[in-house]
Amino acid sequence: MACERPDNCDRSLATWFCADLARQLVAGGVVASISASTVQRILAAHKLKPWRVHMWLSPKAPRNAEFYARVNAIIDLYTRPLGAHEIVLCVDEKTSLQPRPRGRETMPARPALVPNRVEHEYERCGALQLFAAFDTRSGKVYGRTFDRKRQKEFIAFLEYLDAMVPPSVTAINLVLDNVSTHHGKLAQAWLAEHPRFRLHFTPVHCSWMNQVEQWFSILQRKRFRIADFKNKTDLAAKVGRFIEEWNEIAHPFNWSTKSVAKVMADAHAAA
Repeated sequence: MACERPDNCDRSLATWFCADLARQLVAGGVVASISASTVQRILAAHKLKPWRVHMWLSPKAPRNAEFYARVNAIIDLYTRPLGAHEIVLCVDEKTSLQPRPRGRETMPARPALVPNRVEHEYERCGALQLFAAFDTRSGKVYGRTFDRKRQKEFIAFLEYLDAMVPPSVTAINLVLDNVSTHHGKLAQAWLAEHPRFRLHFTPVHCSWMNQVEQWFSILQRKRFRIADFKNKTDLAAKVGRFIEEWNEIAHPFNWSTKSVAKVMADAHAAA
């Protein structure tokens, strides 16, 4: 029973818990009585935890030779020595960043293990979209916030990068996903006029290959764990300040051929 979905027993539950299994065993006449703790011991003996959930992906298309060729091409960008004329930037958007202003000021931590205290109620006053690029060799981050996420904003971000990256760098390799914002007609027209930008798209369902996602997780944990900005202007200013402070101590993420080979071996095994 623990290895079947509760729906098969006509129970409206997402997963089995020990108490639910105990009640079901009695209701189904399997035993006259049984406690949840006894069920737990039986499950433990069989190394079963039916209340656990793990996400997995059944791909629409198999991970074929083309998939691994694209992955290996990006790995090469991450691990090979770069010339003085080129850089590799990982680009993506962190969307729907909400200010969520509070009626009362957030109170900091206090002695006696008193945590930060944040008022439960907040106001909604729109959201911003953060366009960011992570330099894989230095760890430096380039970022700008916009009200929307369209080709127009993507092109504006590319123009910002074009101005920030010295002219001596003639090859700006961008690693990004396949969203239409990155390869629409307007974006293609702009890129055709700026040949030093070279786009490298990650395979579908392969966001883990984009290193800016690792930086986004740091941003989320350190800056957005408490969302209590006054408004969008305040939010944009503080995100900009966070990027400045990050760049003062910026560091790359350690992607080596050995570590990537291990990840790819796991991918092959799961395919």
